[in-house]
Amino acid sequence: MPTSHPRRWGFLSFGHHQDVPGSQARTAREALVQAVEIAVGAEELGLDGAWSRVHHFQHQFASPWALLGALAARTSGIELGTAVIDMRYENPLQAAELAAAADLLSDGRLQLGLSRGSQEPALRGYEAFGYHPAGGEHPGDMAREHTRLFRAAVAGEPLAVTDPAETGVRAPLPLTPHAAGLAQRLWWGSATRDSARWAGEHGYHLLSSTLLSEDTGVPFTQLQAQQIRLFRAAWDEAGHPGAPRVAVVRTVLPIVTAQDEALFGRSRYGAVEQVGVLGGAVSRFGRSYVGEPDRIVADLRADEAVQDADTLLLAIPNLLGVDTNLRLLETVVQQIAPEV
Repeated sequence: MPTSHPRRWGFLSFGHHQDVPGSQARTAREALVQAVEIAVGAEELGLDGAWSRVHHFQHQFASPWALLGALAARTSGIELGTAVIDMRYENPLQAAELAAAADLLSDGRLQLGLSRGSQEPALRGYEAFGYHPAGGEHPGDMAREHTRLFRAAVAGEPLAVTDPAETGVRAPLPLTPHAAGLAQRLWWGSATRDSARWAGEHGYHLLSSTLLSEDTGVPFTQLQAQQIRLFRAAWDEAGHPGAPRVAVVRTVLPIVTAQDEALFGRSRYGAVEQVGVLGGAVSRFGRSYVGEPDRIVADLRADEAVQDADTLLLAIPNLLGVDTNLRLLETVVQQIAPEV
């Protein structure tokens, strides 16, 4: 059911780190430490979620488990999410153990976005991690199979049996530790209407970014809203219990000071939708929302997908450091979120 406004607001960090002029995150350590500090500050501001991207072979956040553990230790109420874990790269049972430990440390606050991942610089990088699709299998199918095993493991399903020679009995064995409820807090990162429908059919929540790997000629927000409707219809038809959640990502850069103008002012002129070919697919890229808060409020109110979602994730420019990003988020919390 569409909402009149997003009930939850969070931020999403890619964890970029580059030694370039103006960067406040020149190393991986700086990006990771600052991610924790931004999450602590965001929780104090009243935001609902701290989410991070997962990219391999790039100067960004990679495997999320250590970061999630650190975030769990330093925060107390904010949701901790991933958007998304590329399941082509994951050992599903090891990931289940790590996820359960992080969820227990956070007292049940993890919201794990999973998917087949996005385009990347490495050629079949998952093979370097030891994962090879079976003969004729698409890498996306391997990701979905890894996801199936991961969910079974975190749900507590037995995936091994005891050794009678050691225990005297043959009994089913689930993985430990077990984090109750984590299996109901799994999301699927979707870039097409078909994958959104699949997520609904299989009982995952929906996570949709600023990129759709298809184009029908309609504006991005309308196409994403179609995706959300198909997802919810599939969830309802499958008869899953509870209400499905939907999160969408937007780049929001409010300008309220001269410093904001210096940092973001030029972005006003490039804040338009684009269509291009990415990974062999004609894709539509959503626009950024840049400008004075009242202008951004009007834009978000007119954004059909934002209005249909229950969670809005703000992609932050993490290279600008802790202070700039917390000031940006404070402007959103005080001047934009209450009006959307």
